[in-house]
Amino acid sequence: MAATTPTVILKPGHVQPIWSGHPWVFSQAVQRIQGGALPGQEVSVIDPRGNFLGRGYYSPDSAIVVRIATRNPDVSLDSAWLRKGLSHALALRHELGLPSKQTNGFRLVHSEGDLLPGLIVDRLNNTASIQLTTIGMQSRRDMICDAIGDVFGIHSVVDRTPGTYAKAEGFEPDPGVVRGDTGINVFQFAERELQYEIPLEIGQKTGFYFDQRPLRGRVEQLSRGRRVLDAFCFVGSFAMAAARGGASQVVAVDNNVMALETGARCAALNGLADRISFSRGSVRDFLSSQRGVGQFDLVILDPPGMAPSHKDSQNAGKAIRWLVGQACRVIKPGGVLVLSSCSAAIDLESLTRILAIGATDSRTQAVILERWFQGADHPVNAAFSEGLYLKSLIARIDTN
Repeated sequence: MAATTPTVILKPGHVQPIWSGHPWVFSQAVQRIQGGALPGQEVSVIDPRGNFLGRGYYSPDSAIVVRIATRNPDVSLDSAWLRKGLSHALALRHELGLPSKQTNGFRLVHSEGDLLPGLIVDRLNNTASIQLTTIGMQSRRDMICDAIGDVFGIHSVVDRTPGTYAKAEGFEPDPGVVRGDTGINVFQFAERELQYEIPLEIGQKTGFYFDQRPLRGRVEQLSRGRRVLDAFCFVGSFAMAAARGGASQVVAVDNNVMALETGARCAALNGLADRISFSRGSVRDFLSSQRGVGQFDLVILDPPGMAPSHKDSQNAGKAIRWLVGQACRVIKPGGVLVLSSCSAAIDLESLTRILAIGATDSRTQAVILERWFQGADHPVNAAFSEGLYLKSLIARIDTN
């Protein structure tokens, strides 16, 4: 039996989402708290009639005060619970064929999708890169590192928790190597047989965007004989996929100097440097500077997240619409646009509308051929639509 814990009691009218499986308890849904809960402490969530709904860690400084981690009233969120969760996550990856000879870099734990809210673990060969996005998980970092070593057999752990999460949850981030070889300064791993060496200084996410692995494979298939633009290229993972797929030329654009230097080294490491031209600068400026039309056969447009919340979605939509219009202008008639959005506040319907309007702005039309989402190592709880954050459209672009 679980020990007695403080209790979060919900208001009438706020029970249905939690009862039906949504893991987030928002502050406005809370009627009162019994038992003097402290930040990061395990709490139970009940409805106004006293029915148990779940248990999670308490985050008083966050808009999301509890993230449900178990629906079992007899389970405590202790080391045994954590290790069982990690074991389930590992078993799922094994079912997906991960790791493999071709790929030893992927997501091992995907927060709510693996019923371990507040914990993200990426495997980069022999190193685990973690993000602890709630105060409950952060206060248990040592326990998490121990469990990662025991369950995953990975004894080098790097904390890459963003300061934005830490601020929202009310704790100070403590990034860097927390277990294993303190001399680690680069992540070395393989994805689809392509070799990567990513410096720890690069700040994006856990060090790499593993969620786009399936789409990179598709881009590789689409690239033969085509002139390709990889906009917002980061370390050039799409660019390398296109080059290996037989693209005649690849132009990779980003404003991050270190990312471009890393991309150039990775391209050379994989024997692809002669087909990729890395260009530093604003994607907006690059697209605006392209004279004439129809200079590329395939454009990958994968901008960084622009809408962290719904209040940002309108401005983000306008920015993406402009990018789409400019991208369609530089694509040859009959060419292909690959458009992605990692903003949870922009759903698939909204992204489709943005594509349509952006194409119209450039006097072209877009016909959607395929829809893609994050890879299966980023699972999504069926009751948690916010978990499906990555959406991509592959469209043929023609003149009106």
